[in-house]
Amino acid sequence: MDNIAGHKSGLTWAVHLSVAFLVILWLFPTMGLFVSSFRTADQISSSGWWKALFPTEQNIVIRGASPSEQVQVDGMYVIEGSVFDSRASGDIAHWGTSSREIDAYKPGEVVEMRDGSTITLNEDGTYRMENAAEFEGSRGQRIFFTATTPPEFTLDNYEFMLFDERNSEGMSKAFFSTLTVTIPATVIPILIAAFAAYALAWMEFPGRAILIACVVGLLVVPLQLALIPLLKFHNNIGIGKGYLGVWLAHTGFGLPLAIYLLRNYMVGLPRDIIENAKVDGATDFQIFVKIILPLSFPALASFAIFQFLWTWNDLLVAMVFLIDSSGQTTVMTKQIVEMLGTRGGDWEILATAAFISMAVPIAVFFAMQRYLVRGLLAGSVK
Repeated sequence: MDNIAGHKSGLTWAVHLSVAFLVILWLFPTMGLFVSSFRTADQISSSGWWKALFPTEQNIVIRGASPSEQVQVDGMYVIEGSVFDSRASGDIAHWGTSSREIDAYKPGEVVEMRDGSTITLNEDGTYRMENAAEFEGSRGQRIFFTATTPPEFTLDNYEFMLFDERNSEGMSKAFFSTLTVTIPATVIPILIAAFAAYALAWMEFPGRAILIACVVGLLVVPLQLALIPLLKFHNNIGIGKGYLGVWLAHTGFGLPLAIYLLRNYMVGLPRDIIENAKVDGATDFQIFVKIILPLSFPALASFAIFQFLWTWNDLLVAMVFLIDSSGQTTVMTKQIVEMLGTRGGDWEILATAAFISMAVPIAVFFAMQRYLVRGLLAGSVK
């Protein structure tokens, strides 16, 4: 009965549910980073990102205005202000003047301090301090309170990370450095691998089978084995601390997969087209440029996705081959690692930096994902 038209087998449903589970599992942290990148530090510390659309209750401590801002009204010295800044708002549930008794007073209650002054905090967050004598000192009174604040989203995190000149850890410079690494490291191996794949697929020459076997063997060699020898070689020829060195490193590490993928695709192309072009007098280069490359676009695009994502998210190769103490060539992955040490508690900044680094790969993947399956399945069936 499972195979009757219109009915799906249990295995089909299992596959669909598994795919849906994996998609949700991937989207969950991505959505978390995206939402958190628009939240303030107080909201992130008080509630999870899934509560971002709902009011939250926060325990907050602020310092009131300093005595230098006091004014004299009807013979009394007065300090007024609000515990919320110009953008934030909320309702005060209870408040206090000590961290041990944060819920000691209700909104609107007048409290007498030890120095004879009085202070009151209203439900809307405004406060008023009065004293018959002049307030002294350089720091304002600390106020502890619990407030229910509405949802708040801000672009300040992105402005700080991308455009604030005072931020030495900004991502704008690292963003362009990553593009400088990624684009050539994606294009160069595609160009080399396309020529090699055509030769291995359609040109007859001694040792072709051995070369194909070597390419397959290189697929399983971990790149960590080649890092030190390759770095020594780069240093000996003078390209070990710049973009050229990291481009060539990524090219060498990406070529085996590129050649294997493109060769399998080109082998599956109709032989009659190639033979007819040769009969008409076309050279191998003309066949490659005018016939093979246009027909191989799905495979080229699928490898471009893999190579772009790998080089964009790479940390190891960049740290080994792109050494720069001035920070001019620091890539985004290294910048985020450094921020974990300097801003380990600033979750809103870390979430913003992480999502900035994810935005371009996500856009590239969704723009070219329709070619991914076509390119990967190339050559698997006849």
